[in-house]
Amino acid sequence: MSDQARDGLILLSEHFTNSAAFQDLFRDGMMLVEETAAYLDGDGRAEAKALERAVGLTYATESMRLTTRLMQLASWLLLHRAVREGEMTLNQANREKTKVKLTAAEPGSADLIGKLPPQLQALIARSLELQAKVRRLDATMHAKKAETGTAGNPLMPQLDRLRAAFEN
Repeated sequence: MSDQARDGLILLSEHFTNSAAFQDLFRDGMMLVEETAAYLDGDGRAEAKALERAVGLTYATESMRLTTRLMQLASWLLLHRAVREGEMTLNQANREKTKVKLTAAEPGSADLIGKLPPQLQALIARSLELQAKVRRLDATMHAKKAETGTAGNPLMPQLDRLRAAFEN
């Protein structure tokens, strides 16, 4: 018996990491990381210098939050790619993912973010969308059998959560 079955993790989770949907999510997430890094090192740096002092402080704070959020999301994606590549089992990834904080770096108030340059606002919004999707997937992929219930097909609640995660 695999360690996933022994620990009660639904095997569907491991199959998801091998899906085209996961590959798309991984690609999009990593592209967002690269795009954000390029912006913050390029145009963002110039835009930040032109801001009023109070808005500049918000820029610094929100860019740090954005970077932290993306680092945590990239860590989650890389862990699950390692599952797909056979470098670790889902059970091992489940243990390692406790180090990943998917709630890290919540953004400041909308009125403060509204004062930031439009490109930074867009990157923050996209990172929050990715974070919401990954949180839903994480809850689904690491659900215990006891959480899904035993009446009827125990995979149905998990399938419903996977569908909901991709409805955005």
